[in-house]
Amino acid sequence: MIIAIDGPAASGKGTLAKRLAAHFGLRHLDTGLLYRAVAKSLIDAGAALDDEACAVVAAKGLDARKLDETALKARGMAEPASIVSAMPSVRAALVQLQRTFAAVAPGAVLDGRDIGTVICPQADVKIFVDAAPEVRARRRVAALAADRIMVNEADVLADILRRDQRDMQRAVAPLKPAADAHLLDTTALDIDAAVREAIAIVDRARSRAGDLR
Repeated sequence: MIIAIDGPAASGKGTLAKRLAAHFGLRHLDTGLLYRAVAKSLIDAGAALDDEACAVVAAKGLDARKLDETALKARGMAEPASIVSAMPSVRAALVQLQRTFAAVAPGAVLDGRDIGTVICPQADVKIFVDAAPEVRARRRVAALAADRIMVNEADVLADILRRDQRDMQRAVAPLKPAADAHLLDTTALDIDAAVREAIAIVDRARSRAGDLR
């Protein structure tokens, strides 16, 4: 079974995807880490973030099983990753890696911005997770505060809006719900409520189609 989770920054899709994977006994891939890893490779090599040739080489050398989540989710990596992810050739270089991960039994939950539309259009269940930008900014500030990192909420909101615009307007694989995706607005939901709703969406889809595993 393949579950595709898409949505904008700080919508809660990553946490939701992890919880769904644990619930259904599937593997999980945060595809955003791939783009962060490419960006980090460029930074570590002293290359410019817009050096597309170097970015493609870095993308082709990635191993999805060996991503350092702690380092890649460090503060300051989101913006470079967003820049790299807008490169068509980088996205193309990472397509097969993601599809191969998803295809291994018993299946997987992948979260990102183009899983249901490009990477796994044949996914058994597609969920597009969203929330009001102001709520997403507030959540991001709270998460950083829990790690004793203090940031200005207005700055975080501006960053989220900038990333939304870049993701939605890029020429290749823009952020948008798949035509057959289930929309899950988490604006008024905490993570536990969002997980319950997502599980219900998957269960209903499996009930309609039979056991997809």
